[in-house]
Amino acid sequence: MAKRIGRYTIKMENYPAIIGYAAVCGKKEAEGPLGHYFDYTFDDSMLGETSWEKAESRLQTESVIRALNKSGVSKEDVDFIFAGDLLNQYISSTFGLRSLSIPFLGQFGACSTMAQTLALSSIMVETGVAKHCIAVTSSHFCAAERQFRFPLEYGGQRTPTAQWTVTGSGAAVLGKDGKSPFISAVTVGKIVDLGVKDANNMGAAMAPAAAATISDFFNDTKTEPSDYDLILTGDLGEVGSKLLNELLIKENIDISSKHSDCGILIFDKKSQDVHAGGSGCGCSASVLCSAILNKLSSKKINNILFIATGALMSPTSSQQGESIPSIAHLVNIKSSIK
Repeated sequence: MAKRIGRYTIKMENYPAIIGYAAVCGKKEAEGPLGHYFDYTFDDSMLGETSWEKAESRLQTESVIRALNKSGVSKEDVDFIFAGDLLNQYISSTFGLRSLSIPFLGQFGACSTMAQTLALSSIMVETGVAKHCIAVTSSHFCAAERQFRFPLEYGGQRTPTAQWTVTGSGAAVLGKDGKSPFISAVTVGKIVDLGVKDANNMGAAMAPAAAATISDFFNDTKTEPSDYDLILTGDLGEVGSKLLNELLIKENIDISSKHSDCGILIFDKKSQDVHAGGSGCGCSASVLCSAILNKLSSKKINNILFIATGALMSPTSSQQGESIPSIAHLVNIKSSIK
């Protein structure tokens, strides 16, 4: 049974397994360095739908169905699905998953949602409340721009610190019995707000939350960066990744040799105009549910920390001049439980 370690971390004793996973992305993501890892990519950003929002819903439908097919689990055998996205009332999730008739628990963690849904799914399986759970999230560049910034027709100029919202979705099926990878521990983050108000600099807003969660995990588990093959943050981008390392160095924690960021990995900055990197719920979800879990499954890497970060803002709060509270949740994933 799961037990608490320290103040913020929950250690798994039965090691829930990720028994199936899938990532579905758009054309720009397919052209990036990880394109060949994705289960399916679309050539058209509309995905054959009549709106950007419907297109994002389809991303979730596709990723969940593909993850289920790979797991060998039927939708009738799934006890809960944890899902969320960036849009108001997480409509991408509710509309995309309504036809599956799986008990649904909607989540909002902004871009931290993949780690949040993984954490909750693993706790449900670990405690025996569920035999199978699904964790899924998504984002769509055009839908996010329309909600949080300007419609594409506006033609606004992007600042150098801005990131490109990934058009993609990642889904993972968790179960009690599986070969690899396994969830070993989760650390639930605290809301951190250092007063950043620039909606075009999410990396700066989210880096302090990532630093706090990583520090809490190391303090709780009495481990250090050298114990892990990879410390993967979710879409801090170039600006946020640099700030994260600077903040942790002040606490005598040096992750620089182990750290990578999904927002940097998913696009090629030299050939793709994404400024500071990728972002969005679908960024960390699609990177994790493709290249990273592939490497864990094949034991090319054995022990990682996945820290997805989220800006807990809304269009209303930004328009009213509020700062951007942020969060980061951590999931420790291993290829072996030995």
